[in-house]
Amino acid sequence: MNSSSHESVDVLIIGAGLSGIGGACQLRRNSPKRSFAIFESRAVSGGTWDLFRYPGIRSDSDMYTLSYGFKPWQHKSAIAHGSSILDYIREAAKEYDVERHIRYQHEVVTADWSNEKKRWHVTATRGDTGESITISCLFILSCSGYYDYDKGYTPEFAGRDNFKGEVIHTQHWPEDLDYKDKRVVVIGSGATAVTLIPEMSQETRSMTMLQRSPTYIANVPERDAMAEMLRKWLPVSLVFRLTRWKRVLFQRYIYQLSRRKPKQLRHFLLNKVREELGPDYDVAKHFTPSYNPWDQRLCAVPEGDMFKAIREGRADVVTDHIENFNSDGIRLQSGQQLDADLIILATGLNLKFGGGVQYSVGGETIDFSQHYVYRGMMFSDIPNLGFVVGYTNSSWTLKADLTSNYMCRLLNRMQRTGYESVTPRVKAGIVDTPLMDFEAGYVLRSREQFPKQGDRFPWRVYQDYIRDFFSLGYGSLKDDELEFR
Repeated sequence: MNSSSHESVDVLIIGAGLSGIGGACQLRRNSPKRSFAIFESRAVSGGTWDLFRYPGIRSDSDMYTLSYGFKPWQHKSAIAHGSSILDYIREAAKEYDVERHIRYQHEVVTADWSNEKKRWHVTATRGDTGESITISCLFILSCSGYYDYDKGYTPEFAGRDNFKGEVIHTQHWPEDLDYKDKRVVVIGSGATAVTLIPEMSQETRSMTMLQRSPTYIANVPERDAMAEMLRKWLPVSLVFRLTRWKRVLFQRYIYQLSRRKPKQLRHFLLNKVREELGPDYDVAKHFTPSYNPWDQRLCAVPEGDMFKAIREGRADVVTDHIENFNSDGIRLQSGQQLDADLIILATGLNLKFGGGVQYSVGGETIDFSQHYVYRGMMFSDIPNLGFVVGYTNSSWTLKADLTSNYMCRLLNRMQRTGYESVTPRVKAGIVDTPLMDFEAGYVLRSREQFPKQGDRFPWRVYQDYIRDFFSLGYGSLKDDELEFR
C-alpha cells in the first residue's frame, strides 16, 4: 500500500509489537468498518520480542496472561522463549489479516491535531528512503510502549576504555558473539541477567553476576499443572480461559499480599531461595533485597534454572560496587578483582514516553507531564488519542487487551452517534500523584517525562485487572468527564 500526502485512515496504530498487533486484531474483531494503518519504525514486526536477541530470552511472566485474550496460548510451556512469542504475535497478525496494513520503516515524528478538521495530521520518516510521509487519521492508538529501543541504559564506569576485552549491552546483542570457554561478568541482577546467565553458563569458562544489590527471585514451574490436566478433557479455548483467570487471581493475591503482609511474603520467598541453595549459601547477602516484594518487579526463573547454575558451579553471584574497569576486568570497592574476557551490561532500559513522537494540538506542542491520565489510556484535554501501557504488577497484555477493546467501544459509539472527537476533561478537584509508583531504576530516572495521575477515578491508574475488566469492558461510556463532540 503506497503512502501519499492525501491518504487518510480512521485509526493509525503506532508500533507493530505485541500491543500494536493486538490492537489491530481487536479492530478487525470489534470495529471491522474502521480503516486503519500501522506505522512501524523497524523493518520487521514483533517489537521487543524481535529486538532483544540475547541467549535464553523468554517471557518474565506466564503466557496465559501475557498472550492475547482472544487467541489462546496453546504451547505447553507457561514461560516461553522469545522465538515462540514472536511466532505467536506474527501468527495472530496473519489470522486477522493485519500484516498488509503494516508500513515498515515508517518512524512517526510529529502528530498535530487540527481543531477545525477534527483530524490528526501525522508525519513519518521512511528509514529506507529518507522520504517524509504524511497521513491524516481520526484516531491515534500509540502502541510504542515507553522504552527507548535505540539505546539501553548504560552507566558510566571509570576506566572502561582500559578493558582489553569486549563490553556489550544486552539490548544490542551481536549475532556472532562468541562466549564459549570465556570468563564472563554480567553486570545487573534483573530479569535479563537471570535469564541469560543459566543459558550462557552452559558454555562459558566462568560466569559471574555482579550486582550492587539483590533482587527477589522466585522459582516457578515451566508448565501449568492444572492446564496439563484439563487438556485431557476440555477444549483448548476453555482450558485457556480457566487457566488465564486462575493466573490472574494468583497474581492479584501475591500482589495484595506484598502490600498487606510484606514481611510474610518476604520470609516465604527467601526461605524458598535457601531451599534451593542450601544452608551454607549467603542468602542474606546475595538474595535479600533492601525493599519489600513488588516495590520492584519480581524475577521468575522457570524450574529454578538460575539456582541450578549456581549449585552446579557454572555461575556465581558477587554483591559489591564497582571501583573501576581495568585491562583485565573489574576492580570492586572491596578490593576484589573480577577478571573477565567479556563484560555484559544487563543494566536496564531507558524510557522514552510515546516513542519520542512530538504531539501537538492546534500547533501547540503537548507537554504530557502537564496532563492527567484518563483510565490509564487517554489524556486530559487531548482529543482522540489512546496510549497502550501495561501493568507494572502483572502481565503487560492484560491491560493492553482491555485498552484496545475500550478504544473499539469508543470508536463504535462515535460512529453510531456521528461524533468526531472524544476528549477527557477534568471537571472537579483533583490531587496530583506520580503515574508510576514503582521503585525500579528505569522509572526513577525518567519520572519527569510522564503524565500525572489523580487521586480519584477515572484519573487514577489502578493496577488491578479485575477492576479494569469490568470497568473498561462493560462500564458505561457516558462519563461526565469524557466530552464527545
